Amino acid sequence: MEQDLTHIIQACCNNNRKAQEQLYRACYGFAMAIAMRYAMDEHEAGDILGQAFVKMFRSIQSFDASKGNFHGWLKRIVINEALDHIKQRSRFSNLELEAAEEPFVNNSIIEKTNAAAILRLVRQLPPATHAVFVLYAIDGYTHKEIAAQLHISEGTSKWHLSEARKILQQKITTIN
Repeated sequence: MEQDLTHIIQACCNNNRKAQEQLYRACYGFAMAIAMRYAMDEHEAGDILGQAFVKMFRSIQSFDASKGNFHGWLKRIVINEALDHIKQRSRFSNLELEAAEEPFVNNSIIEKTNAAAILRLVRQLPPATHAVFVLYAIDGYTHKEIAAQLHISEGTSKWHLSEARKILQQKITTIN
């Protein structure tokens, strides 16, 4: 499988359209799952995915297998494109926030709620709060990495995460 992927990537570097289609089909599910975490709906996820694949095919010659695997490289492209969409949707505040309390999260309530319902609630968060929550809670970025990616302070990143947790806890409580 990995050797096939290497062969397909090489062919894509030579602008082989059939190889590009094969790579698109092979990576569609993986990339769409990432896009859906950041998008407000499937339509926006499709837009993110389309732009991410365009960027990927334009820069595929720069992929270096010795620096990491292809899926990690593609994931970075999809996340960057998703963040660009979020920034277009609404501008991040220049407000710098340094302190945020950790809200109490009742795990028994969360356990009674299915993943699809939680994802719907996450999509209702304000854009900046949504982006920080997904980057931190789902994709595992640190506040320092999120701050650098979104051009905000670490404190602001922490505040958005705290805000997301509060909002989600309130919404989850009301649906259970």
